[in-house]
Amino acid sequence: MEPPWSLRISDGAPLALATTLRGHAWIMLGDGEPVPMRTGDVAIVKGPEPYTISDDPATPPEIVVHPGNRLTTMDGVDITERMRLGPRTSGYGPDGSAIVASGTYQVTGDVSERLLNALPQVVLVPRSGEQSPIMELLAREVDNEGPGQQVVLDRLLDLALLATLRAWFARPEAQAPGWYRAQSDPLIGPALRLIHDDPARPWTVASLAQKVGASRAAFARRFTTLVGEPPMAYLVGWRMALAADLLRSSDTTIDSVARHVGYANAFALSVAFKRVRGVSPSRHRTGR
Repeated sequence: MEPPWSLRISDGAPLALATTLRGHAWIMLGDGEPVPMRTGDVAIVKGPEPYTISDDPATPPEIVVHPGNRLTTMDGVDITERMRLGPRTSGYGPDGSAIVASGTYQVTGDVSERLLNALPQVVLVPRSGEQSPIMELLAREVDNEGPGQQVVLDRLLDLALLATLRAWFARPEAQAPGWYRAQSDPLIGPALRLIHDDPARPWTVASLAQKVGASRAAFARRFTTLVGEPPMAYLVGWRMALAADLLRSSDTTIDSVARHVGYANAFALSVAFKRVRGVSPSRHRTGR
């Protein structure tokens, strides 16, 4: 882009990532303070509320980005094809003084909520705090119009998102949730991976402790301290999150969902689900 430029992002995505490969940009979300992005900085924006990204906080939006990368003017005229076919004539093109790469993530469901709830509305990781070479690779790939460019850019953005989340949660002000911090613990980290990888297994505190080589009492005490809840409470919460997502995202029978998350049948899952969520699995599935 060439100044003055301003984009209104109204795609409704629950999560978005943006990085300035050249120049600078500002992010404005709601009534919050404008967030500056310098070259190499990476921002994660939590949706689905619209936000603006521009060369200056005072520059009014001129283009609206809708779901599916549909572009319109502020008064609703569709300019998607015009921008794709002739960006240089519209002031947007590869030779502009600012290049912003962005990606949106349509993450939904209870498992994803665990991450989204741990993030502020805008996460900004300065270039100095991002030690990964991903951004340099991304900048080079933007200028490479060879076969498979879009696939490479998409995967690099995925890696950039993961690297940025790691860098953010490593900062003291991030106040990372207990389940995230505990994953790097040599005792509790392996136990969390066991629960995540095989939720249907009939885990007990004793069996988890045995797997990670600790006494039952010491394991339970350390797990509760680091994660913020006892092992079995965390296991039940994880199973309910998985079940909730499966119920909403597939037509799998409730009985099959029950076995997938560690319950003998639909009745056992229904009892646990209603106790934890306050509604039956069938009502959750229909959105009531």
